[in-house]
Amino acid sequence: MRPVGRALMIQGAGSNVGKSMLVAGLARAARRRGLSVAPFKPQNMSNNAAVTVDGGEIGRAQALQALAAGLEPHTDMNPVLLKPETDVGAQVVVQGRRVATVRARDYAGLKPSLMGPVLESFGRLRAAHELVIVEGAGSPAEVNLRAGDIANMGFAEAASVPVVLAGDIDRGGVIAQIVGTQAVLDPADEARIAGFLINKFRGDPALFADGYRLIEARTGWRGFGVLPWFPDAHLLPAEDALDLPRSGGAGGVHVACLALSRIANFDDLDPLRAEPGARLTMVRAGEALPGDVDLVIIPGSKSTRGDLAFLRAQGWDVDLAAHVRRGGRVLGICGGYQMLGRVVRDPQGLEGPAGETAGLGLLEVETEMSPDKRLTRVQAVDAASGAPMEGYEIHIGRTGGADCARPFAHVAGQPEGARSADGRVMGSYLHGMFAGDAFRAAFLSGFGVTSQGGHGARVDATLDRLAEHLEAHLDVAGLLALAR
Repeated sequence: MRPVGRALMIQGAGSNVGKSMLVAGLARAARRRGLSVAPFKPQNMSNNAAVTVDGGEIGRAQALQALAAGLEPHTDMNPVLLKPETDVGAQVVVQGRRVATVRARDYAGLKPSLMGPVLESFGRLRAAHELVIVEGAGSPAEVNLRAGDIANMGFAEAASVPVVLAGDIDRGGVIAQIVGTQAVLDPADEARIAGFLINKFRGDPALFADGYRLIEARTGWRGFGVLPWFPDAHLLPAEDALDLPRSGGAGGVHVACLALSRIANFDDLDPLRAEPGARLTMVRAGEALPGDVDLVIIPGSKSTRGDLAFLRAQGWDVDLAAHVRRGGRVLGICGGYQMLGRVVRDPQGLEGPAGETAGLGLLEVETEMSPDKRLTRVQAVDAASGAPMEGYEIHIGRTGGADCARPFAHVAGQPEGARSADGRVMGSYLHGMFAGDAFRAAFLSGFGVTSQGGHGARVDATLDRLAEHLEAHLDVAGLLALAR
């Protein structure tokens, strides 16, 4: 019988300290050392999700970590996913399947029932792999959330996993981040921390030597190194929409994406951002649509009707109408596709209050939300060029209407999506369509742009460089030796 695999957990001294990137880099480093390794995050909060090989959904960061580990994404890698739908509520996905939508104040009552599925998924990964690298969520310093915790020390205690604490020096106050975390932890949780590391250093790490020694002396914890800023981080998918750069590239075709308040699956944009022949602008709240834009993308949303109201509040509906009158093109993906139609109906209140909202009226289609959620990977063919496509669907709602007679793509011989009569307004449920080199090249050729191709290879090479970056600056051997 195969022995149970070892495990190590990376927790953060705060949110957004780079835990996801550290776990991806460590997973690739372990794989390069010949280990069978898997990523794991007990609880994640993100609207950037991936469809798994077993037909569920997990956070996009865990899908990237799976790639780093050389694995297909699986629901066991992120057994609890929270997808915010409003400022006070979120959809709860357990082992890949939606189980409820709850208000934030009610989630604490649900958490005790979630530790079982979390440990079940973790146990399966440990049984299948030599090493599991676990990512915490937020920070263990949030001791007000310790009771019933499944994301940080609560999980580490239940699974008996050692912890390394990561601090972010780029935001300042990293000494207080780490020393302060120790100060608020109870003795049992403090004892689970085996050491610390410093992330996102800019400049000469030697300049922080005194601060590093001070942390070691104050905490008694072992230091595992100071990691300089990884300059290629922007080439990997971001988990948080706040991390999306405002602009990228300097090419000839200007693509603008509306930064919706509940933007989802925004890594759809990454392959375009990496193209030298394309310039991508994120249009934020309060900003007007650039006048020189060639293509506007309305991305996915976790709250289609809510984001329609948000879009109109920014005046983007007026900007879009003017853009189309000038001959510009528009592509709506998933929720963005739904917004392009005549109306979005939600009679059961699945994404908010029951009712209906007028769409933008740029496509002759209508959408009605329904409780059955479509989660599937897709092989398709672009209706315009015949180029092969690949992607995934992750949505509720069904869309139909006259413009569906001019589909965006064909899936298993069936029409998918819609195009306007003049072909300038397009909608599709297919996330990840631009990741495929053939389709991206065909799509960009319509704007007179030649694609450089090789997107998947670039991401994989970036993960190799990330692993090399960690090996050069951290005690990776020491970190992996901690796992038990």
